[in-house]
Amino acid sequence: MKRICKVGLIFWLQICFLAGCGVLKPTEIPAEPEAENDLIVVGYAQVGSESDWRLANTESFRSTFTEENGFELIFIDGQQKIENQVKALRNFIQLEVDYIVLAPVVETGWDNVLSEVKAANIPLIVSDRLVDVADDSLYVAWVGGDFHKEGENAIDWLNTYLEKQGRADEEINIVELQGTLGASAEIGRTQGIARKLTEKPNYHLIAIESADFIQSKAREVMSSFLQTYDDIDVVIAQNDNMAFGAIEAMKAAGKVPGKEIIVISFDAVRAAFEAMIAGDLNVSVECNPLHGPRVAEIIQKLEAGGTVEKIQYVPEEVFDQENAAERLPTRSY
Repeated sequence: MKRICKVGLIFWLQICFLAGCGVLKPTEIPAEPEAENDLIVVGYAQVGSESDWRLANTESFRSTFTEENGFELIFIDGQQKIENQVKALRNFIQLEVDYIVLAPVVETGWDNVLSEVKAANIPLIVSDRLVDVADDSLYVAWVGGDFHKEGENAIDWLNTYLEKQGRADEEINIVELQGTLGASAEIGRTQGIARKLTEKPNYHLIAIESADFIQSKAREVMSSFLQTYDDIDVVIAQNDNMAFGAIEAMKAAGKVPGKEIIVISFDAVRAAFEAMIAGDLNVSVECNPLHGPRVAEIIQKLEAGGTVEKIQYVPEEVFDQENAAERLPTRSY
């Protein structure tokens, strides 16, 4: 494998995205690259920076793939657009990076470009969200959370909570804020929640709408729900930032989040713990963003000629108002 540090082109790619142009154009590799070194060059196409979880996920890679650890990281922010990520992958091929890591915006639309990556003999690792491709040999491994199980964990927690409140047999009206439609986290959590709801005939999902994992959009959607429905018992937000937006909408409408309306979210970022301690958020189902070390471990095994498991889940827990204060000091994100 080549270990050439192509500084000029790497700098051009990063400046292009930092400037917000969102377009990667073909360019030539410098005629006289710097001397070879021993760094493993990794191209990382991230979704964007839409949430606290995503920022923690990015930092996990930045702090892991350092020169001190034997890596050179080329980071591209896809700005929530698949076309930006596709262009990033094609530029990584042009750069002849050693490995590519992709956190896909959505699951579909990857067959062609991943085939190009495979033809270039560059191992590709998928992180966080899944890819739906006809040939799963197009990537060597996937690292992330068990989104379906996360959705089920949310309803399991709600069942236990309502039992403790003496409300297990009440008619419960639920509204749900979905993430970006077609994203693995949205698909898995939506399916996991839906499956568990079928077991509880007294639970009624009265509204479901996407807010794209974005706090401001969730505030708008939740405001609409509150204007439309008089009796909402539970809001399920498929990430913490959407929960924060829903909480803002509830307070603006004179509702007491965490009491009048039970608030369930996902990710378990630090701000979620603070919201639970404050009483605004009832529970956050963890989606562990610290994928960097696991991906680095996979690359090191491949470098040593070893094999790796195709699907690799990161460990995850459930946190609520009862354990948030105790567990917050132990959190790294």
